[in-house]
Amino acid sequence: MLPEPYRLHHRADFSRTVRRGRRVGRRDIVVHVVVPSASAEMRSDDAVSSDDAAAPSLARFGGPRFGLIVSKAVGTAVVRHRVARRLRHICAGVVAGLPVEADVVIRALPGAAVATSAELDQQLRSALRKLSFDLSAARVASSDAP
Repeated sequence: MLPEPYRLHHRADFSRTVRRGRRVGRRDIVVHVVVPSASAEMRSDDAVSSDDAAAPSLARFGGPRFGLIVSKAVGTAVVRHRVARRLRHICAGVVAGLPVEADVVIRALPGAAVATSAELDQQLRSALRKLSFDLSAARVASSDAP
């Protein structure tokens, strides 16, 4: 499964990732990714935004963090938890291919309830490749995932 340091927990982190991050949609999931160091470079040094309070701390440990959004539209509680468990397991396999400072939010669409783990894995990897992340290291490390 996905260890604690690799999970998003705070509403501000989810909001920042969904609002400021890049988005790619697939059949059963929508993936939002933000790499804070890249976003900070895009802003000018003298411009101060109100979202700076939601910015991640400089002393961040671990690796890329993942957050899941699995709404009631996906299905009953049992189905939603099954989808979330599958997505967490898949995320553990792609950790090695993402920058340490990346935050990823995955929104499950209703079709995720009937999708297989292999289909969800393929869709997540496809979305991350579209966002220009090299997952070749993650493919090798997927069997050694945390």
